[in-house]
Amino acid sequence: MNRDPRYDPLFQSLQIGPVETKNRFYQVPHCNGGGYRDPSAVAEMRKVKAQGGWGVVFTEQVELHHTSEITPYIELRIWDDDDIPMLSKMADSIHEYDALAGIELTYSGVNGPNLYTREVPMSASAMPVKTFFKDPVHARQMDKKDIRDLRRWHRNGCIRARDAGYDLICLYGAHGFGVIQHFLSTSTNQRTDEYGGSLENRARLMAELLSECKDAVGDTVAITVRLSLNEMVNGLGFSNSEVRDVIGMHAELPDLWDLAHGAWEDCSGPSRFKDEDAQHDLVQGIKELTTKPVVGVGRFTSPDLMVKQIQSGHLDLIGCARPSIAEPFLPNKIDEGRVEDIRECIGCNICITGDMTMSVSRCTQNPTFMEEWRRGWHPESFPAGKSGEIVLIVGAGPAGLEAARVAGERGYDVFLAEATGELGGRVNKERHLPGLSAWGRVADYRSYQLSQMPNVEVYKGSALDAEQVLEFGATHVAIATGATWRRDGVARHHILPMPISGDIGVYTPDDLMQGNIPQGRVVIYDDDHYYMGGVLAELLIDKGADVILVTPSAFVSEWTNNTLEQATIHQKLGNLGVKLILNRSVESVSDSGLTTACIYTGSQENIKADNIVLVTAQRPDDELWRSMSTQEDRWADHGVTSVKIIGDAVSPAPIAWATFAGHRYAREIGQPDIGDALPFRREVFQPH
Repeated sequence: MNRDPRYDPLFQSLQIGPVETKNRFYQVPHCNGGGYRDPSAVAEMRKVKAQGGWGVVFTEQVELHHTSEITPYIELRIWDDDDIPMLSKMADSIHEYDALAGIELTYSGVNGPNLYTREVPMSASAMPVKTFFKDPVHARQMDKKDIRDLRRWHRNGCIRARDAGYDLICLYGAHGFGVIQHFLSTSTNQRTDEYGGSLENRARLMAELLSECKDAVGDTVAITVRLSLNEMVNGLGFSNSEVRDVIGMHAELPDLWDLAHGAWEDCSGPSRFKDEDAQHDLVQGIKELTTKPVVGVGRFTSPDLMVKQIQSGHLDLIGCARPSIAEPFLPNKIDEGRVEDIRECIGCNICITGDMTMSVSRCTQNPTFMEEWRRGWHPESFPAGKSGEIVLIVGAGPAGLEAARVAGERGYDVFLAEATGELGGRVNKERHLPGLSAWGRVADYRSYQLSQMPNVEVYKGSALDAEQVLEFGATHVAIATGATWRRDGVARHHILPMPISGDIGVYTPDDLMQGNIPQGRVVIYDDDHYYMGGVLAELLIDKGADVILVTPSAFVSEWTNNTLEQATIHQKLGNLGVKLILNRSVESVSDSGLTTACIYTGSQENIKADNIVLVTAQRPDDELWRSMSTQEDRWADHGVTSVKIIGDAVSPAPIAWATFAGHRYAREIGQPDIGDALPFRREVFQPH
């Protein structure tokens, strides 16, 4: 152990009811896109966290009962005893490395549309269900019998969780998603009986569930509760002052208080809008209300800030979701004095998109996330490469950097050639845009790792053509030359180039990121629908332009609904004075201005503008690859056994796709051709 002594408080043990955690690193529940569909993948992912040193490792939310489920989203379930073996496998995996296994039990109430079970939803009060899809279904108000049933279902769920081997059971009442919060909040509880009205009455269900669940599992399992620190909507909700009052009323009831920011969008807000430790003021002083441990979150990435939380008495445990995804070995690296080797979370929220799109989650910084079982990828272990072979990687963007890092870890002699004077590619450009500075960690982490590898050489200012690549003497060549934004308007709406004529200035994101900033009245045409259109609008406003954003979508930056920031983007641009024109396309550009059309009716309108910024599709920079492909008959003569194009150079996509592509390339160097076989494992139903 080479731990810096100032981090010692992070490694002190702590009693949580009847169980003890070995340190203060607490992986709070987080989604992953796997759930009941990919339980082995989820189990291995949690196991790697435990191996990485986390003292407590939780599941995601686990559906407690079949009368409340959130299809189409894919979470774990504990509906009956048939779910126990799957959950036991997860607990056993966590225990392999001396971590405590936690499970978060959820009754979704007004958030459960029950599209799979077809049961009538139930909640504190009768109202339309609150779902991301605004399902046209109403929840009915629970009567007294329903509440008695709900209490029994919680007890049964806790007994199953105990029998499955879990050490901590969390009752979920945060982010607006759990029935406990639905009873606590005046926005979802309009009851007039003993479960409604006063705060004491609204907290009655929480108190009953905590007491009865503790009685059900005995003195071997800790019972915790997760609450939102502030949930106010139009003057209604569950305020921070009420949170404090509830904790004061029931200070010693749970074995631990788990505190989350507010709505999920608040708690897991991206780094573009939320700083590290964003909930600090909401937590301040709560520990003084109870003797029980308190855990909080805040996208903690700095060990110094973590220590400050403990030493100041602000928190007892450092809760992490996204930072534990980006760096499963964060505790061990602090313990081993390897702080500089931590893969810091960039707060891009790509991990959340896996849950939102009902797919397997990704991580921009950690391409092995959710591939630990599926592909056998471990974040810190790599198969040895073949001795004496040389890998040449052309292009030092996110794909090229990750490919070089992993190939270097495998022991290959690696040469990384970058045409410009900087490493990072698109990351180096985008990190200077409003709110995206943390994204620079993608380049910083990998650049540092490469600098520590004696078998990796980096050449900046080295643009290579096909002849130079062939003459280099490499065994394996990866082409990671990136992509550029199109200037002709081709994307989703226009599949052919847009009619463009006249003297209006036509720009792309590349122009703006290179410092070529248009002035006057500027129209941004966003047919990309991720973050770029919004951040460029912020940039132009800051530079004094008058900005209009036109998009064929009904939302500004529509895909950011999956990263929990769409509403914040719309609000910010509106407050900055950006005129937002939705559901319209730009049909043509001419001297007379821009012609827009309604995407539904085709009705046209003209907009006067000095310049237009086309945020549309990207074109792969694949000239080198095409040139190499035409000379495949010369590869063997020059000792080249493989040439592969990766990342944006073959398929422009978010940065996480690029780091994944680079990682996969380097993992698969020298591996035999698997033909038509699946490149990953999956859960397949086996009939009895």
